[in-house]
Amino acid sequence: MKDTINVNCPVAATLQLIGGKYKALLLWHLSGKILRFNELRRLVPEATPKMLTQQLRELEGDGLIARKVYAVVPPKVEYSLTPRGESLFPILQAMYAWGSKLLEGEGICPECSMKPVEAEHCC
Repeated sequence: MKDTINVNCPVAATLQLIGGKYKALLLWHLSGKILRFNELRRLVPEATPKMLTQQLRELEGDGLIARKVYAVVPPKVEYSLTPRGESLFPILQAMYAWGSKLLEGEGICPECSMKPVEAEHCC
């Protein structure tokens, strides 16, 4: 029997939107900011340009980010969160806090491009 995703499950619905490899990081970095593609590349260096483009398109398609293109040469494109995307920030903060405690419990200092709103350092 093939597994199917329960479309009425709130957790599955949330994961469908933010479950991509770099989506949570992109949403985190865009919170309260407007960033260009190369700025996002610097913040998420492990993402290839192709993967970054794919994740940004999916987030835009799901209404979580807005993409603004300026008619200039060279092209200028800016990304920002929509109100729907901003509403995910408390979830991302909770994921950061939970993951930090998990790592700290294993003796590992949390270290990534995501920085907590209230700086907590274990190291």
